[in-house]
Amino acid sequence: MFVKVCGLSTPESVRSAVDAGADAVGFVLTSSPREVSPDQVRILLPLVPAHVNAVAVFRHEPASDAVSVARAAGLTWVQLHGTRTAEDVKTVHDAGMRLIRAVTMGAAPDQFSDLGEDLLLIDAAVPGSGESWDYGSVRAKGLGGREWLLAGGLEPGNVAFAATAADAWGVDVSSGVESSRGVKDLAKIRAFVEAAKA
Repeated sequence: MFVKVCGLSTPESVRSAVDAGADAVGFVLTSSPREVSPDQVRILLPLVPAHVNAVAVFRHEPASDAVSVARAAGLTWVQLHGTRTAEDVKTVHDAGMRLIRAVTMGAAPDQFSDLGEDLLLIDAAVPGSGESWDYGSVRAKGLGGREWLLAGGLEPGNVAFAATAADAWGVDVSSGVESSRGVKDLAKIRAFVEAAKA
C-alpha cells in the first residue's frame, strides 16, 4: 500500500512520516492552514530521502504557475486539484516533473479518465471536511488496473477498512493525523502509516 502524508510543515512531522515508512510526503504551497513557503520546503527537503516522493500541493492555480513555485521549492512532483485537462498534464510533464491529479467524487465523469497523470487522487465530494464517506462507491468509477490514491476522512482507525472497500492502490492523509487544524500529531502519523501498510 502506497502511503502519502500531506500538509507537513515541521522537521519533526517530516521525520515521523519518513521513519514510519511513508512513500510520499506533501507540502502545501497554496493558501491553507498548512501552507508553507518554497523557502521552508527547501529547509525540510534534506530530511526526505531519495526513495520518498516529495510533492508540491496546489489548488486551482494554473499548471504553469504551480510548476514555477514547485521548482522554486526544489520539488519534482506536483499535485493539482480542481478541474484539469490533458494540457495541464503536458505542462507538468514538459517541465520534467511528475503529476498527481486530484479529483473529488462530485467531479464530472470525464475527470476520472486517464489524462496521462502519474497518479490520480480521489477525494471526498467535499474535500477538506475530514469526514468519512462511502469509500466503496469509488469502485463504480472503473479504475481497475490504474494507480490511484484514496483521500478524504481517513485516519488510523479507518484507513484499512476504507482502502479495502475502495480497492485503493494507495492512500493520502492530512487532517486525519492532526491534533488541531494544521498541527500534525506525530503518534497519529506513525499509527496511520502502520495501519495502512498492515
